[in-house]
Amino acid sequence: MRIRSVLALPAAAAALLLAVPHSGSAAAGSARPAAAAQPAKCADRSVVVRAHRAADPRVLHISVTNRSARTCAVDRIPTVVFGDLDGAALPVPAGDSGPYPIGAGRTAYAAVRTIADPADPQARRVGSISVSADPARFGRSFTARELGAGDAVLVWEPVTTWWQSSQAAADRQLS
Repeated sequence: MRIRSVLALPAAAAALLLAVPHSGSAAAGSARPAAAAQPAKCADRSVVVRAHRAADPRVLHISVTNRSARTCAVDRIPTVVFGDLDGAALPVPAGDSGPYPIGAGRTAYAAVRTIADPADPQARRVGSISVSADPARFGRSFTARELGAGDAVLVWEPVTTWWQSSQAAADRQLS
């Protein structure tokens, strides 16, 4: 199976940014515009991750709901891994990790195409997938049966959309 790691590059970039001193950051009297405040990361207990097979058997629908009373942030790209295979679904469109705010009581949606052609002879079969709204924190595993996919999920070169405000918007990203 060909799944490429989507997390290594953003993690390396973040480490590099933290290691490089920012010019003028300690200069006395330097005036810098205030950055827009980002909401805090969602706590593990404040989110619910769900997944199920879409009408199209090549596609899974995933969602994350913020059950807290405040807006919080997850990573803008859901992390989706397949059984014991290496790597994660690649984002569509391509991009880097970053915060995606979810309002109190709101839900964000993504779509995952696990395989382009179910008859592909290179297809792998996995008994479960794991979905996380933040690659470093919370997540949930789903068996193929829980997803409504029978005994196995077929996977080859999977892609995932960024979180969207509706399932329809996420589905359009796969088109």
